Amino acid sequence: MGHSHSHTHSHTHNHKDLKGRNLFITIFLNIIITLAQVIGGIISGSLSLLSDALHNFSDVLSLVISYIATKLSKRKASVNKTFGYKRAEIIAAFVNSSTLIIVSIILVKEAIERFVNPVEIESNLVIWLSLLGIIANGFSVLLIKKDAKVNMNMKSAYLHLFTDMMASVAVLIGGLLMKFYALYWVDPVLTILIAIYLVYMGYDLLKTSTRVLMLFTPNTIEIQQIVATITKIQSIKNVHHVHVWQLNENEVHLEAHIDFDEDINLSEFDKILEKIEEEVYHKFGISHLNIQPEYGKCDSKKVIVQD
Repeated sequence: MGHSHSHTHSHTHNHKDLKGRNLFITIFLNIIITLAQVIGGIISGSLSLLSDALHNFSDVLSLVISYIATKLSKRKASVNKTFGYKRAEIIAAFVNSSTLIIVSIILVKEAIERFVNPVEIESNLVIWLSLLGIIANGFSVLLIKKDAKVNMNMKSAYLHLFTDMMASVAVLIGGLLMKFYALYWVDPVLTILIAIYLVYMGYDLLKTSTRVLMLFTPNTIEIQQIVATITKIQSIKNVHHVHVWQLNENEVHLEAHIDFDEDINLSEFDKILEKIEEEVYHKFGISHLNIQPEYGKCDSKKVIVQD
């Protein structure tokens, strides 16, 4: 028994480290692309290469933040940090999405100026460097794809990398058009398209992470339904003072006061509590409960009370 336990423990531990290791590889790759594209962008005069580089640099930053967050979220809770670092990843997603939006707006401004006064661009360099971007980002995307499905932080990293890969494809097409048809206006147009896409992606993530940070009730949960479900249980008179919030992606907390019809024993309360726990977990996926039992207490019976 003891043996199997330690085995499962080491197994989960390995998976966690893999997440960190994969992020580390992607950070390294992205630093290389960024440097190459910045130098290439300056030499060739291509704004779309520079915008791709900026995109990659924002990747490096966001991946580093995600990496630190992944490490932090594994730390144990302690006396002065009772939740541990479980929200580190949410903050990472928040910071990433904000920076993404700011960077994009700067790019659009540059591109519009460039569109008004087109500049001749050395296209061979653009073509080779965009290919480098496609290969490196493609590899990175495959590395962290699995974790991105279950984790907001890894999803933000994954989106960064995926948009990068698409941006590099666009830059490649632009480079080919410039090389064979001398269409230099393609460069700023691509820059603007890449930027608009970034704002669109960033905004969604910004919204989700803000909801969690502001302790808003998760979208999927209806407070009235929770109240109805709990009130159905025998000997419960009403439910009030309800708070529902998300600690991080996997943990939803519920706090409420429950008024009882009669002055029951603690042992009876425990049985009822078990029933409540079961109901809210199965119906709403709420894993942490904090219930205050009351009998004939004079306080506000409103479901939502603003302190």
